[in-house]
Amino acid sequence: MLLSGQFMALLDVSVVNVAAPSVRTDLHASGAALQLVIAGYTVAYAVLLITGARLGARFGYSRMFRYGLAGFTAASLACGLAPATGWLIGFRVAQGVGAALMVPQVMSVIQRLFTGTARVRALGLYSAVLAGGLAIGQVVGGLLVSADLFGTGWRPVFLVNVPLGLVLFAASGRLLPPLPGDAGRGFDLPGLLTLAAALGLLVVPLVLGHELGWPAWGWAMLAGSAVLFAVFAAVERRVAVRGGQPLIAGRVLRAPGLLPAAGSIFLIMAGFAGFMFAFAMHQQAGLGHSALRAGLLSVPVSVGFGAASLLWQRMPLRLHQVLPVLGLAVVAPGYMLVGLLLGGGGPVGPVVQAVLAVTGVAAGCAYSPLFARALGRVDPADAADASGVMVTVLQLGQVIGVTLLGTVFLGAVSYPAPARDSGHALLVTTAVIGGALAGAAGLAALAGRTPSAGRTSPTKRTTSAGRTASAGRTASAGPSGGAGRAG
Repeated sequence: MLLSGQFMALLDVSVVNVAAPSVRTDLHASGAALQLVIAGYTVAYAVLLITGARLGARFGYSRMFRYGLAGFTAASLACGLAPATGWLIGFRVAQGVGAALMVPQVMSVIQRLFTGTARVRALGLYSAVLAGGLAIGQVVGGLLVSADLFGTGWRPVFLVNVPLGLVLFAASGRLLPPLPGDAGRGFDLPGLLTLAAALGLLVVPLVLGHELGWPAWGWAMLAGSAVLFAVFAAVERRVAVRGGQPLIAGRVLRAPGLLPAAGSIFLIMAGFAGFMFAFAMHQQAGLGHSALRAGLLSVPVSVGFGAASLLWQRMPLRLHQVLPVLGLAVVAPGYMLVGLLLGGGGPVGPVVQAVLAVTGVAAGCAYSPLFARALGRVDPADAADASGVMVTVLQLGQVIGVTLLGTVFLGAVSYPAPARDSGHALLVTTAVIGGALAGAAGLAALAGRTPSAGRTSPTKRTTSAGRTASAGRTASAGPSGGAGRAG
């Protein structure tokens, strides 16, 4: 049930890209306004994720999940009924705020309720939902826009969230454990405001820069972001020295394997999201595919990613420690091979689909063990902070991947263009992705020097996940218990 909320939030990252042409026509939106419709959600979501995590830690994870779900659902309804572009932009920002309140609680609940193998399994389900949301969003968006239900065009893309949100809200009241927060926990308002401002100054120009021709104010915002990140670090040190509770405690970042694993995951998600963007653009603008067909042809890489995220634990234990490096050794050349196969403007045939599937499987085999390693050694008391950090890393990886790799792709081709030119742009982009993933492999090897969270003792494979102070209840780690209930 929690993962269904996560899926809805991820779906809205990609589903709007497919509906954008219809929105432009119906609302007579300018290019910049359309970019804000797409980006408003992502910016609010990325900037407020850590804030959402801390609110859950203070006021209760389940309560904040339900508040975020209610806000997201109401904003989705407002988006679907928006009378003009300005209203739609505002409601998309509200959607992002709701998602930022809802999504960090998913990871925090997993951290609180599960340990050992049960936690790793739950994280595998989380990873599968992550991959599925990006791919299925394109397919669902294509289906809904093409269907033009009752002449509503793009509006069902948002309205479909309403019945799903209402069902989940009703179910969450009965199925979610209380998981109260710590009302006495410090809120670190200076840290929250500084980090939110730093992230905002980073994300806004990255999202809008290419569309607006990289204006001077964008570069100024990026420079200001670097300054504010330094200010944030100083603020956090000062709060810790005074005996307060900083937004991101140093012990969270010092958890074994967390930082190198987070860096590798950032590059993996940047490469995955950037490839999905470039591949979809090449198909639609270069090969003339419909949005629905482009979404369907992108399914193999996402299905492979999701399947591997669920099944990697079944591999021999001796491979778990080196699996991320082995997976990345396949992923990097896999993307580059797709670029070579399509670089001449040829069709997306069975060979390309097979390479995409293998690449997706390898990416899942790299990503999921790293995620388990990053969070597997974090103390449950720091679950909210660690969850906020990791979810922000994931979201920033996607934003920066689409932005920077999208700039590489669009800088290599100017549409309308022949398929060969578009294919060449894809080839250039996959070469850059290959280089980034080589760096991810180096960080994965560094993270592998710490004990893997996935390597639990035989007794932990059959025992319950344990009782947490805040939950006051137990989550079974059995095949039909804790991890299954997390979904």
